Amino acid sequence: MADPKLLEQIEAFVGREYGRVYAWDQVNAPMIRHWCEIMGVDNPLYTDAAFARKAGFDDIVAPPAMLQVWCMGGLDNENYAPGSTDENSFEVLKVIEGYGYPAVVAVNTELSFERHITLGETLYYTSHVDSISEEKTTGLGTGFFVTLAMPFYSKSDSGNDEKVGELMFRVFKFKPAHAAKPEEKAAKPKDDKPARMRPLPGVSDDTRFFWEGCEQNKLLIQRCTSCQTLRHPPAPVCIECHSFDWDSIEASGKAKLYSFVVMHYPEVAPFDHPNPIGLIELEEGVRLIAGLVGVDPKDLEIGQKLQVEFNRFDDRQTLPQFRPVA
Repeated sequence: MADPKLLEQIEAFVGREYGRVYAWDQVNAPMIRHWCEIMGVDNPLYTDAAFARKAGFDDIVAPPAMLQVWCMGGLDNENYAPGSTDENSFEVLKVIEGYGYPAVVAVNTELSFERHITLGETLYYTSHVDSISEEKTTGLGTGFFVTLAMPFYSKSDSGNDEKVGELMFRVFKFKPAHAAKPEEKAAKPKDDKPARMRPLPGVSDDTRFFWEGCEQNKLLIQRCTSCQTLRHPPAPVCIECHSFDWDSIEASGKAKLYSFVVMHYPEVAPFDHPNPIGLIELEEGVRLIAGLVGVDPKDLEIGQKLQVEFNRFDDRQTLPQFRPVA
């Protein structure tokens, strides 16, 4: 049960408003281009002025999902633009921490948009504590979900600033759950439940060739026979020429790590934890998601070289996984 004094203090934070955080730069084409390149976004509305004008805009517009980027502090999180508030909108987390809830994890964010953002606009956001949950117990531990609302505005010389979107940011401030020590795990009696097996993939007429290839230790990639475009995941129609005709090629298995996540919680049998999962870019140019093996998650690096290997599970499925190349 949470300390009543803590509950009284954190309730006072709900609705508290914090000052403006300004963008360092006006909305500009170079930053939009860099963001699109990094994120793999190729919508011409964001990079082609002629296309944007045909769509009814004066010039290119910024990707809506880029909203939060404009007002970020940079590599130094406290390096905010001149005129920005020096208030800490997360000060409630310090209060909660003082009552024995030391850990924090970002739970989720939600972005909403009022309109497209155009070149030359100067943005800022304010923030307020939207809500603080009652004490909750999760697989991570026991604590409080704290939600901040961060509305973004376009600054106007006339003073009639216009809201252009909003970010809802939720974190979990908690006491970590007790982790059993090795000797405690050893002393724990084993149950007689059968071992959990890996779930089987969904197989359709479009994907059957891929899974059959895995059973033969072959990494097969779908190819349009009309325009030779490679595609993954498999699909019934070519995304380039819309042809329904296709065959497959065997990939070399050489790849690099394009991106990755490391699953810590929840711990789901029969997977190992932590469980590193990579977005793999094959030498042939397509990407697929696969498990990473033979590596400490702390040593993973974007761009490192990988090689496919095929591993058999539960004597009923063979999966392609990727191992770093020395």
